[in-house]
Amino acid sequence: MTGRLGQAVPLPGRLVRTARLTLAPPGRENLPDLARLKGDPRVFEFMLHGVRTPERARDELEDDIAFWEVRGYGTWCVFLTETGDFLGIAGLMERPDGRGVALRFALWPECRGKGYAREAGLAALDFGHRAGLNRIIAVAWVENLASRQVLLDIGMVECDAFSRPDRRMVVYESRRG
Repeated sequence: MTGRLGQAVPLPGRLVRTARLTLAPPGRENLPDLARLKGDPRVFEFMLHGVRTPERARDELEDDIAFWEVRGYGTWCVFLTETGDFLGIAGLMERPDGRGVALRFALWPECRGKGYAREAGLAALDFGHRAGLNRIIAVAWVENLASRQVLLDIGMVECDAFSRPDRRMVVYESRRG
C-alpha cells in the first residue's frame, strides 16, 4: 500500500465515504499506485484481461477518467480514510462482453479479511443504484470463493454463468429497489 489520499481534489458528488473508506474518482496523480496494483499478479491475475503493463494501466486510467465524465459513475481509487493509504480500486464499469454495468473491486492482498471489499463494493452498488442503474452485475471466477462471498454478503444474487476458454465464470446481480 503506497499512495495517499488528498493529492487531488475530487469532483463534488463523486467522492464516497464509508465508515472507514474514502472512494475517489481516479486522477492522473494516481497512476503510480494504479500501475503497481494492476501490474501485481496477486491482485490482477484473475481479473478480466489479467495483469497490466504500465502502459496499459495508463491507458485504462485515461479511459476511467473519460468514463466518469460521460457516465457520472465509474471506478474509484479506494483509500483508508484514517491514514489516506491507497488500498486498491472498486467501482462500476461497462463490461466489454455486453453483459452490462458490472461491479469490480481489486484490493492489495494485505487488505484481505478486513471487510474493505465488502464496504467498498456496497458503497459502489449504492452509488450506482442512486445514479439510476436498475441492474448491476458482477462476474467472478467460480474458484474465487472469497470474491463470490463478498458479492453474496453485499446482497447480490447468482443469476447466470458462462465459460471462458480457461475458466468458468459466475454472474451475480443487484437490482434497484
